[in-house]
Amino acid sequence: MNAQNAAAALGNAAQLAKVLVFGGAAVYGVSNSLFNVEGGHRAIVFNRLMGIKENVYEEGTHIMLPWFERPILYDVRARPSLISSTSGSKDLQMVNIGLRVLTRPDPSRLPEMYRELGIDYAERVLPSIIQETLKSVVAQYNASQLLTMREVVSKDIRRILTERARFFNIILDDVSITQLTFSKVYEAAIEAKQVAQQDAERARYIVDKAIQEKQGLIVRAQGEAKSAQLVGESVRDNPAFLILRKVEAAREIAQTISNSANKVYLNADSLLLNVTDHKVFDPSYKKK
Repeated sequence: MNAQNAAAALGNAAQLAKVLVFGGAAVYGVSNSLFNVEGGHRAIVFNRLMGIKENVYEEGTHIMLPWFERPILYDVRARPSLISSTSGSKDLQMVNIGLRVLTRPDPSRLPEMYRELGIDYAERVLPSIIQETLKSVVAQYNASQLLTMREVVSKDIRRILTERARFFNIILDDVSITQLTFSKVYEAAIEAKQVAQQDAERARYIVDKAIQEKQGLIVRAQGEAKSAQLVGESVRDNPAFLILRKVEAAREIAQTISNSANKVYLNADSLLLNVTDHKVFDPSYKKK
């Protein structure tokens, strides 16, 4: 009886072990046969027998063979890279230029990219091609042109970089120059040139101002001479004109005195009102 019970117990234990083994294998197979591709990513699959498969898996959940296959994820969103370079311009001036580029891998060429560059493609490729492009483009321009034609320089850099990056299955979305500085000697020379130009402009302004003032004095003198000539002609042709001027002067004197707090008594001679003594009021006067 005891032997039968022991045999039954052993049989139950063996069945339980089989269930556990198969159950564990099933759980392992299910958990390792699925993989997720998050948003902004793509995946390729490495097969232990075939190597890298040519399929590119988009976002979502996908099936693979457990142990035989494993997923390799790529971030296909644009990523910034900052590269600085010291290059020589066409006129042999040293230029420190900084570049910011936005790059991403070509999703359709991920298997080829993984075979040639791996996951860290940006660190392997971008520094070398950006440095070479910056040096070749900067060498085509003078230092002054790099400042005045910055947009043209940026377009040239982008055009060349786009062609170079396409060779490595990298897509270039944007290129911008973030820094552009020169040596201290050149900056001092530029500053001295600007100061000299400002001094020249100031001297030119002073000369122009003096010319304008001279012309103003000439015009004013000509006006005064013309005015004196007209007054003389008026006095000569019409003696009453002088009387009119005396009346106007007397009115101004009277207005000034009336505004004063003191009382002042003036005779006609002081007010220039003795106009009746002029011979123009003599009935026998005739204009000569």
